[in-house]
Amino acid sequence: MSKSFTLVVPASSANIGPGFDVLGIGLDLFLTIKASVDSQVDTSSYDSNCHLSYEGDNAQNVPLEASKNLVTNAALYVLRCNGMSLFPLGTRIHVNNPIPLGRGLGSSAAAIVGGIMLANEIGGFGFDKLRLMDYCLMIERHPDNIAAAMLGGFVGSYLNELSEEDQLYKSVPLEYILPKLSTPSDKVLSTQPPKEIGEYLKYDFNPKVKCITIIPQFELSTEKARAVLPESYTKPDIIFNLQRLAILTLALAQDPPNHNLIYNSMKDKIHQPYRASLIPGLENVLASVTPTSDPGLCGICLSGAGPTILCLATDNYETIASKVVSIFKESGVECTWKVLGLAYDGATVEQN
Repeated sequence: MSKSFTLVVPASSANIGPGFDVLGIGLDLFLTIKASVDSQVDTSSYDSNCHLSYEGDNAQNVPLEASKNLVTNAALYVLRCNGMSLFPLGTRIHVNNPIPLGRGLGSSAAAIVGGIMLANEIGGFGFDKLRLMDYCLMIERHPDNIAAAMLGGFVGSYLNELSEEDQLYKSVPLEYILPKLSTPSDKVLSTQPPKEIGEYLKYDFNPKVKCITIIPQFELSTEKARAVLPESYTKPDIIFNLQRLAILTLALAQDPPNHNLIYNSMKDKIHQPYRASLIPGLENVLASVTPTSDPGLCGICLSGAGPTILCLATDNYETIASKVVSIFKESGVECTWKVLGLAYDGATVEQN
């Protein structure tokens, strides 16, 4: 058996404005996975029959054992659920990942989506993207980044109310899905996930609006960013976000863009105020960068759990980015920045 293919998976920005755990955008910055399987090549000396190489952000700290790397471990989960305990003999995988790790640009989501699609191609299972999303959501229980990476564009999502049996299945500890060396072998999950765990809808998005990503040079884990959130919210704060969420999804499709409407619709009281303590300069950035002070700006928010800032804008990209960079620098935080468009197709595969 011999085959080779290339997977391309976009970065993503989630929690767009008031859309905490709801809205995501696929961005045209891509993780690439080049894979080949040649049964004449002996890879039995490698972990799980897979020779893995990696280049990209923080490459020196990325594990190259297939059972420890997020891309290949996610793939092994899908293979295991479909009767394959290891990669086929002769599997070689090279990952090129320019998506900054731990910065709120969906590096983990891209790795999970890439791994799930990798297994689908290697195993020849023929699952469509919606079924593959079920596998993804067994690993990452929040669909906004995952949906944006898999489906692309500007996408909303929610988790379905599952049957009691399926809900228990979805609550399986992550270490049973992506096992560690310490995970008991009888606990390792090898059965199919429930179907239709989530629902997804792609919205229109005005192509005149570009995404400026201002990327602080420090990592912030999602776990740490979630730990500062409260267990409950006040009714006024919930209503504040719901009202803006209803407007934002339409406002971002209008032509010409209504800068002030988008800006005010992107305000949030659910997660950004609580995460400000983890990101020096965030409060000042959100208060100081507006359509009035910075023409061309449409809206501003944390990207995902941060620390990256997402600015939506129609022009003056460098001026807007430079202002955010300078505000962060006053708080001792160095940043880089990129202007990105949307990745409308999401994750794609090309047979070589």
